[in-house]
Amino acid sequence: MEKPWLKHYEPGVPAALEYPASPVHRLLEDAALRYPRQVAALFPGRLGDGYRLTYRALDGLANRMANALLSLGIEKGDRVALLLPNSPQFMIGYFGALKAGATVVAANPLYITPPPKVQATRELIHTLEDSGAKALVVLSRFYPAVAGMRGQGALRHLIVTNIKDYLPQPSRMLYTLLRERKEGDRVELGRSEGLHTLSRLLREHPAKAPAVSVGPDDVALLQYTGGTTGLPKAAVLTHRNIVAEVAQLRAWLPGAQEGRERFLAVMPFFHIYGMAVVLCLGIHLGDTLVLAPRFEVANILKLIGRYKPTYFHGVPTMYVAINNHPQTPRHDLRSIKVCLSGGAPLPLEVQEKFEALTGARLVEGYGLSESTGASHCNPIFGSRKIGTIGVPLPDVECRLVDLETGQNDAPLGEPGELILRGPQVMAEYWNRPQETAATLRNGWLYTGDIARVDPDGFFTIVDRKKEMIIAGGYNIYPREVEEVLFEHPKVREAAVIGIPDAYRGETVKALVVLKEGQSATPEELVAFCRGKLARYKVPTAIEFRQELPKSAIGKVLRRVLMEEERQRLAAKKP
Repeated sequence: MEKPWLKHYEPGVPAALEYPASPVHRLLEDAALRYPRQVAALFPGRLGDGYRLTYRALDGLANRMANALLSLGIEKGDRVALLLPNSPQFMIGYFGALKAGATVVAANPLYITPPPKVQATRELIHTLEDSGAKALVVLSRFYPAVAGMRGQGALRHLIVTNIKDYLPQPSRMLYTLLRERKEGDRVELGRSEGLHTLSRLLREHPAKAPAVSVGPDDVALLQYTGGTTGLPKAAVLTHRNIVAEVAQLRAWLPGAQEGRERFLAVMPFFHIYGMAVVLCLGIHLGDTLVLAPRFEVANILKLIGRYKPTYFHGVPTMYVAINNHPQTPRHDLRSIKVCLSGGAPLPLEVQEKFEALTGARLVEGYGLSESTGASHCNPIFGSRKIGTIGVPLPDVECRLVDLETGQNDAPLGEPGELILRGPQVMAEYWNRPQETAATLRNGWLYTGDIARVDPDGFFTIVDRKKEMIIAGGYNIYPREVEEVLFEHPKVREAAVIGIPDAYRGETVKALVVLKEGQSATPEELVAFCRGKLARYKVPTAIEFRQELPKSAIGKVLRRVLMEEERQRLAAKKP
C-alpha cells in the first residue's frame, strides 16, 4: 500500500535507515567507549543513593560473564536462560551471554508460584525444555523451584545470584538483617557440580573481551510468547532484528539526548517491550537506566521524585495506577518528558490525566514479540491521533488483508488483518515449522490483529483474530487457562474469556460446568489455578453454568460467551 503516514513524521525522522551489520552487544561496547564514566544502571536501595554501575564497569562485567560461560562449556548457539527481575544481574547476564555467542532465553519470573510453596509452573518447565537451555541464571529466591531441574534435559548449569549483591552498602546490610530470609533470598547452595554463584564466576574470570565471532544473522534471543496450543512458543530473533529495532526507535526520538537522559526501567526486561524499547535503546543512547524490579506504584512515585527520570515506557495499567494513587499529588513528576504506552489500548482519559500530572507527552504504540517490539507509534511531539496505534516506524511496510484468505487487500476503509514486514521481523518460531508457515507468508508477518487505517495512515486495532486476553500488558491465551481448569477433578467443561477491567484493561473470566453430582466454590477453583499458573493468568471471576454454547461439531463458542458478556454489561449501564 502507499505510505501516507510519511507526511506525519516529525522533522528529523527519516523514512528509511541504514542499519549496522553488528551484534547486539556492540551497543554496550560502543556506549562504553563514548561514555565510560556515565552511569548505565542505577539500582535503588532503601538507604543511600542507589548502586551505580558505569558503562565501563558494565561492559567489563559482561566480558567476565561471557568468559565464565565459555569456561563452563557454553558454545556458540547454545541457549542461556535468565530468570531475573530488572537488575544489574539481568544486564550482565544478557550482554555476557551474547558476547559468548549464546542465545538468550529470557524467562518470566512470574512463572514461579509465590511463597510459601515456591515452585515452577508448567510455563517455566516448558520454556527451559523447549529452548534446550544449557545454563540458567536465577535469583536465589527462585532457586528452590528450579534446583531439581539441573541434569534434566539439556540444563547443566545453575548460576545463582542474590538480589542484594548489587544493592548499595547500607541497603545491603539492612536487607541482610531484616529482609533476606523473609523474602526467601537466603538459600543454602552447598557445593555440587554444575551449581555456581554469579559473584564467584565474575571474580574468577577476566574482564577481557572474549574472542567469539558473532554475526548479525546469528540468533540473539528466543522470545517466548503465548501459544494457541496452550504453551508459549518462541520467536527467533537475530542480532540484526534487535539492532534494526533499536535503530528505528532511536530515529523515532530525534529529541533524545545521548548520555543525558534517564530511563525509568520498570517494564520487565524479559518482555520484548522492556528488552528492546527500554534496555537496548537506553544502552544504545548511553543513558542511565533507573531499575525497578517490579511495579509498585508507591515505590515508583518515590523513584520518580528522587531520581528524576526523563523517559518512562509502560502499559496503561501503570499510568492508571499513578493517576489514581492517593500519594501522587505529593510527588514531583515533572522530570518526565516522554512516555510510550503499549501492550493494550490506552484510554483517552488516562492519557489526558497523566499528561496533566506530569507535563509529559504520552503516546500509544503497538508491537509484537514477532516484530522485536514496536512496529507502530504515534509521533512524540508531532501530530498524533488519540485511540490509534499511530503510524509505522521507518522501513516498516504494512497492509490490511481480507480475513478469509489473507491474500487480498481489504477494501479502503474496511477492517482487515494487519500484516507487516521490515528488518525487525523474526526469522521463525523455534521448532514450530507449521506455525511459522502460517505466520510468515511471502515475507509478511501476519499479526492476527484486525485493524483499520485512515487516509492519513494512522492505524487502529479494532479486534483480535486470535482469542488472546491482554491483562495489564500480558498476553493470556484462554486455552492455557482452560487446560488447567480441566485438571480439576470436579470440572467437566470450562471456557475462558476476557472481560473489561478498569485497571488491567481486561481480566480473566472462566465459565465452568461441573461434573454431575459435584459442587465447588469459585474460591476453590481460583486456589487450584494459583498453584499451576502465573498470577496474572489466574481467573478473577468464575461463573458456574449447566452447559456451554457449542457449534455443530461440539466446539465451545467463545464468541457467543463474549457477546453474552457484552450484553450483560450493556444492560447494567444506566
